[in-house]
Amino acid sequence: MRVAIHQGPLGDLPRLDADLVVTAEMITTGYHIGARTHELAEPADGPTAARMSALARETGTALAYGYPETDGEHVYNSVQLVDATGRRLANYRKTHLFGDLDKAWFTPGDEAVVQADLGGVRVGLLICYDVEFPELVRAHALAGTELLVVPTALMSPYELVADTLVPARAYESQLFVAYANRCDTERELTYCGRSCVVAPTGEVLARAGAGPEVITADVTRDALAASRRENTHLADRRPELYRGTTA
Repeated sequence: MRVAIHQGPLGDLPRLDADLVVTAEMITTGYHIGARTHELAEPADGPTAARMSALARETGTALAYGYPETDGEHVYNSVQLVDATGRRLANYRKTHLFGDLDKAWFTPGDEAVVQADLGGVRVGLLICYDVEFPELVRAHALAGTELLVVPTALMSPYELVADTLVPARAYESQLFVAYANRCDTERELTYCGRSCVVAPTGEVLARAGAGPEVITADVTRDALAASRRENTHLADRRPELYRGTTA
């Protein structure tokens, strides 16, 4: 599978030589928009979902995009995955909310592992701050996730997350990670870019800079299997020793 990260405005999305295009957190509306979050929130099958499905069909690629989701009285920070035919495959609600930027406007999701099969690869979904919790990434690995897709809105001065923590997560849990950030500004926030696709070996297969850019990398099950043969973190776990450590 060829994965592309589109680090830039959604309106600039070109037709890409890729099987999956990953975009940033809340790409359809903006992230740091205050009360407009609730004004612009839509159901998972709303008008924005219809437009994103049409875009996937037009470009001939699967698409993962972040958006504000409304469900009854609740609004979630969500990411939806659609395939190249526009069919909705999975919807994930951010479980770990970051400060007042999230907590003032969103309800936390309560489903840790959301996955879908795409092109023979098991794709899992997280959003931004979620990836900073090793327990959550490990839960994906144990549930069979092979490619972890992480739309994000990482701002300066937290480049360490993109440059150091994300490759560590890929290595320690032995999966591919596609981390898609923004590169613009909203109010007082400056998003730092640095989107990346990382292999389970910890190798950064593609890395964006600080401005609008498209990066691509190939994700294969053979490479994942080879890495897991060499790095036996998952096989060597001793869960009986870890009881109570997550409390």
